[in-house]
Amino acid sequence: MSSFATIRTSLAHSQQPSAAATKAVKSLFLQQQGSNSQRYLSTTTSSFATFARPCSIITPASTIRYRQETAPSATAQQSTKRTFSLFSRNSSSSDTLAAAKAEEASRIPKAVQNDIPEALLHETHPKPMLDEFMGKKRLTTKDLEAIPIDLQYHREPANVSDWVAYQTVKAMRIPTDIFFRTKYIHRVVALETVAAVPGMVAGMLRHLRSLRRCSHDGGWISHLLHEAENERMHLLTWMKVSQPTLFERALVTAVQGVFFNVFFALYMMSDKTAHRVVGYLEEQAVISYTHMLDEIDNGVLENGPAPKIAIDYWNLEENATVRDVCLAIRLDENVHMLTNHHLSDRLALKQEDLRVDIHKLQEERGMIPTQNAEKVWTKGNKY
Repeated sequence: MSSFATIRTSLAHSQQPSAAATKAVKSLFLQQQGSNSQRYLSTTTSSFATFARPCSIITPASTIRYRQETAPSATAQQSTKRTFSLFSRNSSSSDTLAAAKAEEASRIPKAVQNDIPEALLHETHPKPMLDEFMGKKRLTTKDLEAIPIDLQYHREPANVSDWVAYQTVKAMRIPTDIFFRTKYIHRVVALETVAAVPGMVAGMLRHLRSLRRCSHDGGWISHLLHEAENERMHLLTWMKVSQPTLFERALVTAVQGVFFNVFFALYMMSDKTAHRVVGYLEEQAVISYTHMLDEIDNGVLENGPAPKIAIDYWNLEENATVRDVCLAIRLDENVHMLTNHHLSDRLALKQEDLRVDIHKLQEERGMIPTQNAEKVWTKGNKY
């Protein structure tokens, strides 16, 4: 029997190599490599022992599939189904996707899946802008109407920067009026997706600047992020009232992308002008919600029930209506208007640190013990 015949017989009928087969391998190896091949014999013999098992390369593919699938281990079955699913003609794409998701989930440790960090167990709820909304008493329509708001307020441009900001906002209103006309609900849905951008951009940039300078930002960041979150709650509320069309969603996506980058660049060049732009935008928002309230009072718009998210957020009565929501949101927009005009003024006066003035006001109102605010927030104690 030749050396090749000896090897073939051993592979076909034995799980372990016979002495004759091993000797034949050595003989062949020596013939090809010469006398310098002795140091490779042990490695070759062990490799031959590995390949001479039932799942060898000369075993038919059907036998491989059968022997793997009938393995007693459940883990081996999962591994086999995953490995050979591509060879199955009857497997569907949905089954493959489900198996892939199950596999991905199985890789995540159980501790990660089940053990939630303690810090995440306390839900953080967004808060309204005004303290009136955070009392124990639920607000009625009369309560909302009694909260003071100056509907005639307008910040006259005082310099070229203010004039540019005001004219920019007026130009932005023209295409909005043409496109939405009297579709007030769709109008506010689209505008609130953009209105939440300035607070987030300004807060992010001031946050990064605070990190670079290793100093306090003067108390702006939390207010700006609160503003962005409040605008997002406006959007979530109106989304419960009306769903935008596919075209309007595409328009919102495009406008938001453009507005984000433009406002980002504007804030980098002139944060004073950027806050003035937001102040004038909020002036227009107050006007829009006032017109919307008039349409509801005249019966043009339906005064349906308020969404549950609005009732919980603004602490309204359970029988609150869309008109009550408009009143609450208009109050929020008024706060954003006054805040951004004030921040722009502080930037013009180079008095960015809010903490000294806030400390003084808190002392005057008896909210904190009387101290010397300048000494509390001097540069030596400032962080």
